[in-house]
Amino acid sequence: MALKIEKCSENPVVAPGGLPWRMAATMNPAVHYEGGKFTMFERAAGSLHPFQCFLGMLESEDGIHWEHKFDDPVITGEMVGFKYGSVQDPRIVKIDDDYLMTFAFRPYSYDTNTTGVGVPNSFQHDYPGFSGETKDNQSRSGILRSKDMVDWEFVGWVTEGEIDDRNNILFPEKINGQYAMLRRPSGFVDTKVKFNESPGIKISYSDDLKSWSEPQTVILPAYEWEGNRIGGSTPPIRTEHGWLTTYHGVENEILELNRVCYRMSAMMLDIDDPTKVIARCATPLMEPEHYYEKVGHYIPNVVFPTGAVNVDGLLHIYYGCCDTAIGLATVPLDALVEHVMENRL
Repeated sequence: MALKIEKCSENPVVAPGGLPWRMAATMNPAVHYEGGKFTMFERAAGSLHPFQCFLGMLESEDGIHWEHKFDDPVITGEMVGFKYGSVQDPRIVKIDDDYLMTFAFRPYSYDTNTTGVGVPNSFQHDYPGFSGETKDNQSRSGILRSKDMVDWEFVGWVTEGEIDDRNNILFPEKINGQYAMLRRPSGFVDTKVKFNESPGIKISYSDDLKSWSEPQTVILPAYEWEGNRIGGSTPPIRTEHGWLTTYHGVENEILELNRVCYRMSAMMLDIDDPTKVIARCATPLMEPEHYYEKVGHYIPNVVFPTGAVNVDGLLHIYYGCCDTAIGLATVPLDALVEHVMENRL
């Protein structure tokens, strides 16, 4: 079956500007739908020097036209103990009465110089008390909790500083009585932590959101378009066949230019044991096609989904475009599930 994912004709649905802390970029949002209202938490930056990111809160009645709920960010690095920190790539789920948000985090924001053709050149900014060494400024991941999506409390860090860990995504319900989380830990270039595998998707479990089991491998890169690395995209969705799980792959296109391409695909994981992969698409389901997905302030050729909500059977997928703006794509949930299951392993 040919699957058609429709990209919104009004894309990008959220663009940078308007407020000082989001003048340069907005991207990679967490999105929740409840009571007929969409709520978005955007990752945004006011400049590239330094490239310090915050989370802003927006609301929408139709999922296309958005307004900020507050003029200030709702989550900052200072709120989790690092004045100069950069809050990145949130994902949100609701379990019982708790809204839970995972996020990636750098303790110290960096400066970035874009090249226009590939991954930007980044430099450590000079901050009081910071060594300036890359090993002391890796991406760790944390968890926030709220009862109303406005007031958030910091639960704790999932990752210690010696591991570079991104794409931490909670399942929307407990599995066998435990919280479950997809993650992508990797050893950084100048740390003592080493992995024998290419960066792939792993899973950990917890009783309290604070202590997590050692990560188990779910999938590793297997196809050319995943060659650089893969990572989870949007929170898994329960279906009759298992956990529908989207993920992104990064392909090295021109190594000497550090030119990459980010695409999205999907897999189905077992309901009771998500380490078991039931189906996995060998080809991407979304990739850069339009100008706003190929050209931007930061990394060219990027579609990076981080939010997906089911509204009356239509899946709304929200994704970062070149780390510059936010796009929306829709697809009937049943059609997506059927397509993924055609790739049963």
